Amino acid sequence: MEELRIEENNVDDIGLKVDDLFTKVEKLEQRVNEIEQYYLTATQKQSSGSQKSSFLKDKEKGKHIPGFKKHQQETARREAAAAKRMQEIMRQFGSILRQITQHKWAWPFMQPVDVEGLGLVDYYEVIDRPMDLSTIKNQMEAKDGTEYKHVRDIYSDMKLVFQNALKYNEEKTDVYMMAKTLLDKLEEKWLQFLPRVTEEEKRREEEEAEALLNLQHAQDAALAKKARDISNELYETDMHLEELRETVAQKCRKLSIEDKRNIGIALTQLSPEDLSKALEIVARHNPTFHSAAVEIDLDINAQSESTLWRLKYFVKDALQTHNKTDATIGVSNEPANRHMSPTKVTNTSKTIASKRKKQICNALATTANRKNQIRSS
Repeated sequence: MEELRIEENNVDDIGLKVDDLFTKVEKLEQRVNEIEQYYLTATQKQSSGSQKSSFLKDKEKGKHIPGFKKHQQETARREAAAAKRMQEIMRQFGSILRQITQHKWAWPFMQPVDVEGLGLVDYYEVIDRPMDLSTIKNQMEAKDGTEYKHVRDIYSDMKLVFQNALKYNEEKTDVYMMAKTLLDKLEEKWLQFLPRVTEEEKRREEEEAEALLNLQHAQDAALAKKARDISNELYETDMHLEELRETVAQKCRKLSIEDKRNIGIALTQLSPEDLSKALEIVARHNPTFHSAAVEIDLDINAQSESTLWRLKYFVKDALQTHNKTDATIGVSNEPANRHMSPTKVTNTSKTIASKRKKQICNALATTANRKNQIRSS
């Protein structure tokens, strides 16, 4: 009765270990899926020619990406420096605005158009967005968040002032000619000023591209480390699973002496190719066993229970595959009787002498050689 309770406790303990391994494997699978999804998304972006990562458009999702917080900090610093440089460029562009406003023909465009005073009943039907130079000047000097952020916006509004005048007034009128003259002057000044603007825009693009590349490298490094960690955990899990398999085999699926003898006999009936595979199974769980050696000494009794079970199923399948279904290995599918009287297993071993080519099959083919190769004491 006491022995039965011990066995039940062992079974419960094995069940708990199996549950723990399943839970761990499920978590590892989720992490592997995350890495696969990341590289799949990255591949799709490359194939579609996308330059910017989608996480930059979704900050909530981006927070969970490795290196994103550092990227945000670098982005804020870079944007602050770029904004400061742009403010200096806009300050320099202010000299062009002053030249335009000081021109003798600038006075009609300094203030918003007095639509009611001039009786321009159709003005808002013709002009979609009214603009004047004083509004531009005030917006350049504003500090309440409405100020210009880019010099191109200033240029665009100045250009709009004169385009509105050209659009509403007829040709050869004084206002039309004044607007045309000032627009030409603005375009001339802008072409001279434009290289500074394009240089700054190019610098911004290069900085953004470099920041994205750094973030990509940080992500790749973080995910590569994550992949290595998962690989190590998978290896540890596999080792725990192997230990558990061996425990189960020792306690519940132990092979008998007759089973082991029949496995040894079945090994002699394998083709050279299948024999090599069988030896690899042994070497996989026995670091001291060299399956590639010219002469091999295989002790069946020295192998673990899990290795023996693998050999059992392998030789059975191999013989059936090669149409040797009548070459029965005679290994019982039932576990060995636990209550049988203890019998000391003698040193049953199998020495496979082979030159790894044609001689291996001939050396194992005859019963005489097989008896010499399987030593018993």
